[in-house]
Amino acid sequence: MSINEIQDQIIEEFSMVDDWMDKYQMLIELGNSLEPLDEKYKTPQNIIEGCQSRVWLQADYNDGIIHFSGESDAVIVKGLVSLLIQVLSDHTPDEILNCDLYFIEQIGLREHLSPTRSNGLLSMVKQMKVYALAFKNI
Repeated sequence: MSINEIQDQIIEEFSMVDDWMDKYQMLIELGNSLEPLDEKYKTPQNIIEGCQSRVWLQADYNDGIIHFSGESDAVIVKGLVSLLIQVLSDHTPDEILNCDLYFIEQIGLREHLSPTRSNGLLSMVKQMKVYALAFKNI
């Protein structure tokens, strides 16, 4: 499935819910369904700078595809990590670098997240694109 198809699916799922408390619950459930990150990846170099809570992001590159895994110690942020992994993981560096992450705006995350969470989300996206750029040049 392409990045845009995944984003469209997320937009559709979130559009079925009107109340933001329910959308936060969806984020929490997404976070709870996230595969736990192996302890060996919970290192200082995998911590995302700019996040108020602790967020670890691991990127592995095999056969031209980047696979992301991650975790956070905050439930809503863990849901944000899960969303980004769902959208960007298992794609090529070029696909990740060239995508427009329009789902963030369309499901209302930008306007409903606190400024610190919003900054953290942008830091996560930036780090994922940095990994893609690094792997593209291998």
